[in-house]
Amino acid sequence: MKKILFMLLLAVSGISAEAIAQNKTNKTDVLVDKQMLPALEELKDYVAIPNDALVATDIDKNITWAEKAFAKRGFKTTVLPTDRLPLFLAEKTYPGVTKTVLYYFHLDGQAVRPNEWFQKDPYMTVLKEKSGDGSFKEIEWNVLQKAPVNDELRIFARSTSDDKGPIVMFLHAMDILKAENKNAPYNVKVILDGEEEKGSMGLKGALVKYKAELKADFLIVMDGPMHSSNIPTLTFGCRGGTGFSLTTYGAITQQHSGHFGNYSPDPTFILSKIISSMKDDDGRVLIDGFYDGIKFDAEAVKMMAAVPDVTKDINERLQIAEEEKVGKNYQESMQYPSLNVRGLKAAVVGKGGGSIIPEMAIAEFGIRLVPETEGGRMTDLVKKHIQKLGYEVLDHVPTKEERLKYKKLVFFDGGGAGSPAFRTEVNSPIGSWLKKSITGNFNQDPIIIRIMGGSVPVAPFIQTMAIPAVIVPLVNMDNNQHSPNENLRLGNLRTGIKTCYSLLTSSI
Repeated sequence: MKKILFMLLLAVSGISAEAIAQNKTNKTDVLVDKQMLPALEELKDYVAIPNDALVATDIDKNITWAEKAFAKRGFKTTVLPTDRLPLFLAEKTYPGVTKTVLYYFHLDGQAVRPNEWFQKDPYMTVLKEKSGDGSFKEIEWNVLQKAPVNDELRIFARSTSDDKGPIVMFLHAMDILKAENKNAPYNVKVILDGEEEKGSMGLKGALVKYKAELKADFLIVMDGPMHSSNIPTLTFGCRGGTGFSLTTYGAITQQHSGHFGNYSPDPTFILSKIISSMKDDDGRVLIDGFYDGIKFDAEAVKMMAAVPDVTKDINERLQIAEEEKVGKNYQESMQYPSLNVRGLKAAVVGKGGGSIIPEMAIAEFGIRLVPETEGGRMTDLVKKHIQKLGYEVLDHVPTKEERLKYKKLVFFDGGGAGSPAFRTEVNSPIGSWLKKSITGNFNQDPIIIRIMGGSVPVAPFIQTMAIPAVIVPLVNMDNNQHSPNENLRLGNLRTGIKTCYSLLTSSI
């Protein structure tokens, strides 16, 4: 009977028995194929619920959906109140096992600007395929009835990749376990964060309050993009971040440029001089001490060089003529702290503008941190750099007396520790387990990323819970996360389900 059912499954999936005989992992591939359409339907249903972390009722609705979805898979679910938005916890225990793995996802998403999306509603999923000119055109869902599902098709909607797609991948890997009457070789806990996109402000306190409930041996973070090749990827760290703003001043109010041009200082030029002093023409930060402590041993250099990045392809995707020269390659560049201007403002641009000298100019900066750097120290280095340029650096809006006293004046606002970075040793127990799991199920070694450029709120787990952590990204690099037209490649949905299944069936 089992043989008959298996042959029927082969027929539905479009994979031949000969293919199964040639590759021992193809039985898993068939089971994953069977989950593709149900997973897509469940993801469409989940994505249809708006999930802006600034809207508490949105998060409540998403938690309600999660309660039903995880309970359906036999999980015990709990809503954990915090001093901000609640966390969602799901637990599934198995007899005779002593180890526990905690999986982290987030159910909130970035806000949407509907007029910038190429579809009617950013929360209503559409299916698209790439045209010859590189653009994506919407197609009908019924094309998915042809087996096997085309990996290069994509679904577009907010949070398809960041981070509801991975949640659904995990749920359907659990469905495969159930279909095979298998148990995970360890107890499984899942935490869903409701405000990751807004800084996870309630998470740190919750980790102290719910330390017993969240206790685990390993932490797996399923967030962020895979390597651009879409080969299974393990990421052993991420950068943290801090930020600050600088404000420079001209006259107390905007002045007519005809009457006061050449007389009243222009704060925009003052600010631009400060900004230009911070980097050289190759993008290297010129602030004394900014890169202190960053060193690579031979193993780290070899690991980073082994990542199959193609500089030409990256630059073509970014449409830049040449990359900055911080590090010998893309991977090395992510190991250093970075300094970037994330916003500028002075008077008015376009309609409503006039022939004026602005009264002030403001720049907001972001610093990406690495484990060797600390946010408070880095912002102090920036302050010292500005002081060396001859500026009086204030921690408040200047008074009239201060404006009259100091020719070179700047208001420095913010800074501090920010969110720390983390990095886990690749050859640690968690790293060895993950590498063995991926290699055994995919018949190829995973791509190893020493530290990725983006940030996820992992450091509080490591600091408070003393849990070793690794990021297992599942979605395509070019998914437009945080931006209009966010999408998920269907091949990544397939690979993601298989990756989750691999981890759920590999002994620690």
